[in-house]
Amino acid sequence: MRDYRLVNVRGHIEVYDDWGQFVLSADNEGEALCELDDMMED
Repeated sequence: MRDYRLVNVRGHIEVYDDWGQFVLSADNEGEALCELDDMMED
């Protein structure tokens, strides 16, 4: 399993993988975690 880093950027959340690559952007931390969870299920 990969590790992800959530970064607050001007009021929204950007998610990066353990290699520092951008994964997704979300309006808030809860939404980001839900999107990550959805990605893991696919």
